[in-house]
Amino acid sequence: MKVVLLAGGYGTRISEESQFRPKPMIEIGGKPILWHIMKEYLHYGFDEFIICAGYKQEYIKNYFAHYFLQASDISFDFRVEREKDHREIHTSSFEPWKVTVVDTGLDTMTGGRIKRIQPYVGDEPFLLTYGDGVCDVDIRRTVEFHRSHGKLVTMTAVKPEGRFGILDLDGDRIASFREKSKDDVGYINGGYMVVEPAIFGYIDGDDTTLERKPLETIADEGQLMAFKHNGFWQCMDTMRDREKLERLWASGEAPWKVWDK
Repeated sequence: MKVVLLAGGYGTRISEESQFRPKPMIEIGGKPILWHIMKEYLHYGFDEFIICAGYKQEYIKNYFAHYFLQASDISFDFRVEREKDHREIHTSSFEPWKVTVVDTGLDTMTGGRIKRIQPYVGDEPFLLTYGDGVCDVDIRRTVEFHRSHGKLVTMTAVKPEGRFGILDLDGDRIASFREKSKDDVGYINGGYMVVEPAIFGYIDGDDTTLERKPLETIADEGQLMAFKHNGFWQCMDTMRDREKLERLWASGEAPWKVWDK
């Protein structure tokens, strides 16, 4: 299965960083969060990626165009004749993945971006997620669950951590004050979806938001299934989110780091 990554939005809620580069290229531990997501998928055996780019899409293309050199120890010998290769590769440690970066437009909505990459996916099921969130979901089990029910779309359902404390009230008296837990909130769309190619027929064009009419219609038809994930999940909407992910990575205990190297 190919992996489709939505990476074309403006990222306005984290404009401190996104004014300089697309949100999926904001770094955690010196690597773009997009790289972290791709490493998750590679760990489960998925190595072909289609990136739906848009805002500052040239940044993503340049990153992968020079990725081999970034991952290599290399000597440049400019004393040799011009027609000879002046590069000598010593060691390389790059990932064995295929990456297709598609300019899906500057203001295209999420559904429209998916519609635009249809020629690259073809008539096959594919994996789909957003380029700004990481988790420790077992992607292989998600695919197995999708195949077991035979429906159109499987969506990973997660419970986000609460950001505010909870007041337990007994009338007007505060019985207790505690941190908000996952039990206090319902499931939300965590991305990490498995999608049948029939979804393209639910998308009209660039102005279509995937999470509105297409998925709402699919849900009404009983074709949208939830793979419940109660482990770690974190999106990177704000600088606070980025700082949290950075702290986890620096601690050496980042839950989404399921790969060995």
